[in-house]
Amino acid sequence: MKTRHRLAPRLVVRTGTAPSLDGLLAVVRAHHPDADTALVEHAYAEAAFWHEGQTRRSGDPFIAHCLTVAAIVTDLRMPPPVVCAALLHDVDDTACPPQRIADQFGKEVADLIAAVRTAVVSAYPQAGQGTTPRSDAACPSREMAVLAIRLADRLHNMRTIAFVAQTRQLLIARETLDVFAPVASAAGLETVGRELQDLASAVLQPAPASYAVTGPLLATVTLLLPSQQRARWQEEWSADLAAHATRRARTRFTLRVLLGAPRLSMTLRRPSCRERR
Repeated sequence: MKTRHRLAPRLVVRTGTAPSLDGLLAVVRAHHPDADTALVEHAYAEAAFWHEGQTRRSGDPFIAHCLTVAAIVTDLRMPPPVVCAALLHDVDDTACPPQRIADQFGKEVADLIAAVRTAVVSAYPQAGQGTTPRSDAACPSREMAVLAIRLADRLHNMRTIAFVAQTRQLLIARETLDVFAPVASAAGLETVGRELQDLASAVLQPAPASYAVTGPLLATVTLLLPSQQRARWQEEWSADLAAHATRRARTRFTLRVLLGAPRLSMTLRRPSCRERR
């Protein structure tokens, strides 16, 4: 029978925010009540130390990426050693001595990180191509643990792809749509696969309507509103639009704003009309 792994409510909501360590530990304990989370805390401290001063293209501290990847892996119910490997998956790009991770966290975590660095996702079976790397999330195979970290890393990179050069965006999105999303779905990680597909499709086939309420047009729509209300609604609509990660969600939000603006204008003006009477 097909095993399906579902994401718990995500700890990261929008670009520029990251899960807290306390939140991460709470989810680890919820999924693995008997687990000792001290190793996860140690992994976070180690990652924070070696990534200190590093930032992403978005300007966020690099440790925020490590935390987000670990949060996605945790939501997939992976055990603490896999969460540790997720926190430390980019430590090879720092001045950390090669043997230190094995000495501090054991051979299992070190081997997972090494495998993540060398894993070729396109080599994993996709839907309809034979055996897939499904396994029990409580005790995942090494193959499944490595795949979970690679997919989590790609998912966070896709959520923040707006900060990458446009030509690079297209290459990453095409690979995500053709390789990563199908592999995720074939491995039973349908929620991850769907989000990867939505994010990649939004880059490759942007819908003009999904960005309709932006910039000058947004300012034009707010002209329907009373002057003292315009700045507030423009700020609120812009923030809400930015919070929607997929093309479909942005399109729905845009249509709601466009259709609701006249009624909102009448509602906001009603009290002042009564006062004039």
